[in-house]
Amino acid sequence: MSEKTTPEPAAPQLPEQSPAEAVASDVVLDTAGGQIPPSAVPAATQRRSPDGGESVLRQIFAGNAMVSALSVLLAIVLGGILMAVTNPKVAATAGYFFALPGDLLTEVFRPYAALVQGSIFNWAGTDLAAQLYPITETLTVATPLICAGLGVALAFRAGLFNIGAQGQIIFGALFGAYTGFAWHLPVGLHLLVVILAGLVGGAVWGGVVGLLKARTGAHEVIVTIMLNYIANFLLLFLLTTPAFQRKGSTNPISPFLDSSALFPGLLGPQFRLHAGFIVAILATAFVWWLLNRSTIGFEFRAVGANPSAARTAGINVARSTILVMAIAGALAGLAGIAQVSGTEKYLSGGVAASIGFDAITVALLGRSTPWGTFFAGLLFGAFRAGGVAMQAQTQTPIDIVLVIQSLIVLFIAAPPLVRAIFGLNPRKKKSTKGGTAGSTAGGVKSGAAA
Repeated sequence: MSEKTTPEPAAPQLPEQSPAEAVASDVVLDTAGGQIPPSAVPAATQRRSPDGGESVLRQIFAGNAMVSALSVLLAIVLGGILMAVTNPKVAATAGYFFALPGDLLTEVFRPYAALVQGSIFNWAGTDLAAQLYPITETLTVATPLICAGLGVALAFRAGLFNIGAQGQIIFGALFGAYTGFAWHLPVGLHLLVVILAGLVGGAVWGGVVGLLKARTGAHEVIVTIMLNYIANFLLLFLLTTPAFQRKGSTNPISPFLDSSALFPGLLGPQFRLHAGFIVAILATAFVWWLLNRSTIGFEFRAVGANPSAARTAGINVARSTILVMAIAGALAGLAGIAQVSGTEKYLSGGVAASIGFDAITVALLGRSTPWGTFFAGLLFGAFRAGGVAMQAQTQTPIDIVLVIQSLIVLFIAAPPLVRAIFGLNPRKKKSTKGGTAGSTAGGVKSGAAA
């Protein structure tokens, strides 16, 4: 006996809706035909746009971090072109390029290969220590750059242009070195006192800038430039006095710091890497916590965003200005301690070198963020450590490294240029979406009215 089967009723076919009608129907459903008020998140906005993936990728590639990376890439490419044009060996190998193209490519990339070999890994080293020596030099050179860069970046976040890191480094080194060779304290305590003295020295010199800015309205750029000169010439004078000049020497250098006042080495006596690099990591973590997890950091960022609004909200702008410059100076003073207690082990007239000015570039490349500044300091440490090897192996002037750094600053200061070169300018995309959104909004309005 066969069993009868009744056919299932066909599903009702809904008429196709235009995008405007679909959005309007969502609004009607969300408000129950106008009987209830609309929710905070209407149903129409919960739909994912069909080009959502593309917009997310565009946001990633057009973001600040990617623009910084592309700026570095552009600077390296232009620097390579400059080295290729000025290298006579490249011109010689270009004459027989089609016969042996590898010779030309080798000469073009040889300076950068030497840069990597002198800053990251020396594959021609005879043993493991010689192979790893370049990366340890990069970390050593990057340590004061990171500390001083953090000081500049912190001031940037508070709306202050601190170009006085050079003088703050000098004062930090001056205070720390004196307590290092003139005071004789137990191991452990002595190094702690030296670090505190360097922090105080940098904070005093940075706090003067904040005080003048807050009380008199003096521009911090002019004040820091003048204080850089004062600190430099004061250091040169003190190194000729009996209190600072090394006995038995006619050179303007101080006595060696006591061994108890030095940062311990991290990898042994054959490397210059010292525990100051660990201190730089801790300083980076501290600045991140200060800016993102503390009330004082919130006040700094509020003052940097809009001083008038911050004052209206009850924030003491003058106090924040003095405090942020003091902390920025203390961080730069820590860079001076890394020099005298870690790398140099004595005080000289060139203790700050160009670290204070390079720190501005490091902070700009790091977008004034703590960890961005940290990695930017590592990059510039690699440039400075590998530039020497590049000059020794390929006879490429070390000034090319300065050219690359300057190009990085140029591209960092012009993000629209970088986005335009790589086709990441979202303006055309926004204009296209604006037309679609306008038609959709009109559909919603007409649908709701219906």
